[in-house]
Amino acid sequence: MNDYTANDYFNVEVINQGIAFYNLEEWPIATLDNIRELMEDEELEEVISVGKVEVREGEVETEIECEYSRHYESKSVASQILGRWVGWTFWYGGGKHAEPEEIDIDAYFLDCEEEEKMVIVRRFSK
Repeated sequence: MNDYTANDYFNVEVINQGIAFYNLEEWPIATLDNIRELMEDEELEEVISVGKVEVREGEVETEIECEYSRHYESKSVASQILGRWVGWTFWYGGGKHAEPEEIDIDAYFLDCEEEEKMVIVRRFSK
């Protein structure tokens, strides 16, 4: 059994998005097996920084109760990473000198149920 955490899954996405952003074909794709080693690599510091910017907003809002602060706004977001749903708190706002992107991500695993629904769309004209 593996001991991969939700943060490991999040970091895989961060590194892969950073590598894609810089088009670094010479770097190996991040996997759960090498993620902890890659996160320690000082050469990837800028890649990690850019990757966090690319990933931190998530794919979807989950409406799950999340952490809050009087200095920033927050919402619970999630992405499907390597076949698992991973959620975290997305921090934003805070004014002119704020740096919500500097707040550490504390990711967690989520269960997701999807339900397909029929939607009626009405368009009126005169």
